[in-house]
Amino acid sequence: MASKSKTKSKPEYQHPNHIGIKEAMGYMLGDAGNLFVLTYVSSFLKMFYTDVLFISPGKIATLFLVTRLWDAINDPLWGAFVAKRPPGKDGKFRPYIKWVAIPVAVAELLCFINVSQYTDNTALILVYAYITYICFGMMYTGINVPFGSLASVITDEPEGRTLLSTFRSIGGGIGGAAPLLVAPLIIYNKVPDPTDATKTINKANPKGFFLFALAMCVCAIVFYLACFKTTKERVKSESNPNINMKEAYKGMLKSRPFIVLAVTGVLISGQLQFASLNQYLYKNYFVNTKLSVLGTVAQYLPMAIMILVTPALSKKFGKKELAGFGSMFAAFAAIACFLLRGSFKPNSDTKTVVIFMATLFIIGFGYSFVSITNWAVVADVIDYQYVKTGIKSESAIYAVYTFARKLGQTIADYGGLMLLEKYAHYDPNTMADAGYVGQASDRILFICTLIPAITYTSIWLLYRFAYPLTKEKLEPIYAKVREDNELAAENDA
Repeated sequence: MASKSKTKSKPEYQHPNHIGIKEAMGYMLGDAGNLFVLTYVSSFLKMFYTDVLFISPGKIATLFLVTRLWDAINDPLWGAFVAKRPPGKDGKFRPYIKWVAIPVAVAELLCFINVSQYTDNTALILVYAYITYICFGMMYTGINVPFGSLASVITDEPEGRTLLSTFRSIGGGIGGAAPLLVAPLIIYNKVPDPTDATKTINKANPKGFFLFALAMCVCAIVFYLACFKTTKERVKSESNPNINMKEAYKGMLKSRPFIVLAVTGVLISGQLQFASLNQYLYKNYFVNTKLSVLGTVAQYLPMAIMILVTPALSKKFGKKELAGFGSMFAAFAAIACFLLRGSFKPNSDTKTVVIFMATLFIIGFGYSFVSITNWAVVADVIDYQYVKTGIKSESAIYAVYTFARKLGQTIADYGGLMLLEKYAHYDPNTMADAGYVGQASDRILFICTLIPAITYTSIWLLYRFAYPLTKEKLEPIYAKVREDNELAAENDA
């Protein structure tokens, strides 16, 4: 009787630096900590400056411009410092999360102290605003550069990178949504409209601004320390890094993928920052600051849904391809919102609110693909630069990308605030305690719909036609990086 041969199936290959959900969730906590403080500062500090400290939009615009000029020096310095520092017992990048967690959170809290209750000297108030905002920017770079670089050494597995980017987006959604959903309920008081006793308006509450800043400060520290505890650096870092920073930066300037990444970073961060002007739109056009909560839901809900399917779609179609497809939806919806603005009516008109929120939802759907894959794209560019130049420069690339995002914030802040003052004629002394103010409010609506239409269209065109790292082009890059990392691990064994 012939015996039946038994064949054993070949075990499925598992990447040596494979990670699972648990560690991705740990990395997620770090970006939640980032966004607790960053979103609150980005979205509401302008309102605090104009409506609590009564600083004019023009002076605030200059403040943001000057502080970001300092960032042009500060960010590359942080990148070089982190790149050249050898790894310790906790790794190369993780220690900064522990060291800078408390300083960055406290710096955020200091920004929201109402110093006008101690002095009416406008020069002193402005100096305080400069000092605290510069300190916050320096501390945020000090934690964000190593945190972003950390993803490239947690794993070099492509699917693992996408998993980290996906969960980072979840963390960013948690940290970003918390201030946008809750802060409007705390930082404003309803008071009688001084021009019409039968109506109410929303007035800034200085104590509410500070208490919510304190809450974000505490949450950020807890989440940062939890991220430090639950992550691990698997990809070996050089024990004695000798990085030629001049060559590293020169390589970036010659790299098409990095240049496109940097430009999209300017646009993405700029649009997120510009969206903070919607707080004036809700207050002075819709005359209902609680719509800020609805607007946040409209933009974040699609992301919460798409997070469930984006990793699989990214693996099948590629990150460039997915980001290009999604940004097209965002662009078309933003253009439609701008074209429809002529039919909008102020004072929370139901039809107007429904149309506006519907366009925000479609924008959120399209943009979710860009947001969820963005940090995996950064890691891809880091790998591309390494293969092309032979230089490992995670923190240097991330520092320049961080500066590009800050540059976008600067352009959005300076341009947006100058438009608010010069075009919409926003005057804190007359409009801080006012509802709908005719042409001024109509012009706020104009700039809050035109700029997103331009920005999202630009992001789509860049991803669709300029960014070169397709799914097929990344395959040999992943293989080369994996081969070099395995060889380095063998040599160190």
